[in-house]
Amino acid sequence: MIAVQGLTKHYGPVEAVRGVSFTVGTEQVLGFLGPNGAGKTTIMKILTGYHYPSTGTALVAGIPVQENPVEVKKRIGYLPESVPLYGDLTVGEYLAFIAGARLVPKTGRQKAIETSLSACGLEGVVGKPIETLSKGYKQRVGLAQAIIHDPPILILDEPTSGLDPNQIIEIRNLIKELGKRKTVILSTHILQEVEAVCSQVLIIHEGRIAAQGSPEEIASTLKGADTWELTVKGDTLEEITGKVRRLTSTGAAVSVRAAAGPDAADLRITGGEPLEGERIFDWAVAEGLKILYMNRKKLSLEEIFVKLTGEEGGDD
Repeated sequence: MIAVQGLTKHYGPVEAVRGVSFTVGTEQVLGFLGPNGAGKTTIMKILTGYHYPSTGTALVAGIPVQENPVEVKKRIGYLPESVPLYGDLTVGEYLAFIAGARLVPKTGRQKAIETSLSACGLEGVVGKPIETLSKGYKQRVGLAQAIIHDPPILILDEPTSGLDPNQIIEIRNLIKELGKRKTVILSTHILQEVEAVCSQVLIIHEGRIAAQGSPEEIASTLKGADTWELTVKGDTLEEITGKVRRLTSTGAAVSVRAAAGPDAADLRITGGEPLEGERIFDWAVAEGLKILYMNRKKLSLEEIFVKLTGEEGGDD
């Protein structure tokens, strides 16, 4: 549905996007993650036809954005970071205007308005001027205008910005539902949001792709992504230590310390060749050890983000 190849964007001497390539299919929700200034919003503006790339190509629904931006925009619902709303219009009037601008047929226009109002929880404010609404409700109006023409592609820049926790859950559920039948790209600085909503992740750093794939796929490419924590019972601590070193591959970091009792040890194994639970069980049986506790600690998306971008705290 979306195919980007070798995309670059220069603002004078500043290279905001550097050779970005990716694809997004139907029924996928792709999350853009990256520090401020990483190039996320620039890529979104290129895909929506608001900016042209310096080099590279972007195809949206098979249409080159540079050659036919109008046709591309017909197939996209766009929620920019700052939604352009007309404050003196009521919510209903604004959505009626957007439906007309989006060439929604007159016979189906009212139904389209009602569907977007319901999806975004705006029925109670349909007659209120937009300027009187809270930031959260204005964000909902922005999302309603993005989906009113039922586009096959949604591009959402910070879709839950300014919403309260209950509203965030509602909008996330809406995005997940839309992702079952549409192509959705969203950017966010909330790492938990990507984990809750997105099937694929694109981590962007300094205009380049630092990693892409599912969080699990990205973690698997990072050496030492998982850590195993175990408590095992054997004869002596020294004996257990020797047997643990035979389990791990070269390069793995192993820490062994005494647990409760002289014949038990707490183990922590990080790095080296990836280990699976079945292999650890087989090793313990072969070595005559009893596993009293075992836990696999996976690298979180926040830890992946920090590792790839060097950003403290993982905020965008």
